[in-house]
Amino acid sequence: MRLGGIQKLTLLDFPGTVACTVFTLGCNMRCPFCHNSLLVTKTEDAEEYPVEDFFKFLEKRRGILDGVAITGGEPLLHADAGEFIARIKGMGYKVKLDTNGSFPDRLEEILKSGNVDYVAMDIKNSPEKYAETVGIPGFDVSKIMRSIEIIKASGVDHEFRTTVVSPLHSAESIAGAAEMIKGSPKYFLQNFVDSGDLVNGEGMSALPAEELDKALAKAKGLIPQTKIRGEE
Repeated sequence: MRLGGIQKLTLLDFPGTVACTVFTLGCNMRCPFCHNSLLVTKTEDAEEYPVEDFFKFLEKRRGILDGVAITGGEPLLHADAGEFIARIKGMGYKVKLDTNGSFPDRLEEILKSGNVDYVAMDIKNSPEKYAETVGIPGFDVSKIMRSIEIIKASGVDHEFRTTVVSPLHSAESIAGAAEMIKGSPKYFLQNFVDSGDLVNGEGMSALPAEELDKALAKAKGLIPQTKIRGEE
């Protein structure tokens, strides 16, 4: 497992849980609006956070932290993700996994292990706009659809979420994204915020409030529980 760093305390990343967040290096997508570009590009020469140092940190935080949120990058890019998660779970921590859903086989194996307590999957856009949104021509959306079904059937507490950004998203494309996960208990829209560390953020901006409201209304028509993150 290649780690890019940790956030020692978060009350936001893992719903209802006092946790830390660990960031993995590398991602198979190139979403231009990604706010963690240093975890996605030029990772060959990146300074890594030693895995054993991370577990030493968890050992010291027993009784203080309840869980670990694993994010990236894309955690499931790493073949040893399941072993990494099992080791965290074996220390008595709850585990939240963030994923882009492009590794369904690995995702299914990990969820079946019982070592994940909460999973959050990014739904990048409607199917016809997926390739453009993830920055990969010809991207195979069937992997995303399979991961959605795996999560729904897993019995693991979960959410789906979409970061909305102009000009890639619109109310209509959000409706298409919501259609992919119809019947889900939780769907969040997160308006784009420029972190200053984007993969390729030229021309990217937050969705105007009026369009965001339209997107929310469209999504609610399919998933009534849809909310704008930060306004729950």
